[in-house]
Amino acid sequence: MPDTYLVWKFLHITGVVMLMGNITVTAIWKFFADRDGRPAVLAFAQKLITYTDWSMTVWGVVLTMAGGYGMAIAGQFDLFSGWLLWAQICFIAAGLIWMGLIVPIQIRSARLARDFGGGPVPESYKALSRKWIFWGLISTVPLVAALWLMIARPG
Repeated sequence: MPDTYLVWKFLHITGVVMLMGNITVTAIWKFFADRDGRPAVLAFAQKLITYTDWSMTVWGVVLTMAGGYGMAIAGQFDLFSGWLLWAQICFIAAGLIWMGLIVPIQIRSARLARDFGGGPVPESYKALSRKWIFWGLISTVPLVAALWLMIARPG
């Protein structure tokens, strides 16, 4: 029978890879789609952002959290002290930025992208894209910090 801690660790690392990989790749191809500027390319990119967030980012978060808490319980770690507490704070901070700012921007952007189809891209879409990239980069900082804390386990 496999070691329960290692199963949780596998799920946790799989979730981190899915989450970090998807947010990184999504930001890159969204940036290049925005630079391209063609309405069909932007609409397709926006559609893929929604799809990959539901299929990769959400599941990455679920696996990261389930695996992390499973490891903490199996390994009898104190969830409320040291690096583990700070990693959770970083993860929550990123989540608040996502849920409070990025997801609403994404929803509005997706609606605009469906509406402009083959016509001109409105300035409101371009402004939302700039905000999405800005807040996406900001939200990545606490995620990278949480990743470092997970690996280094300082203190």
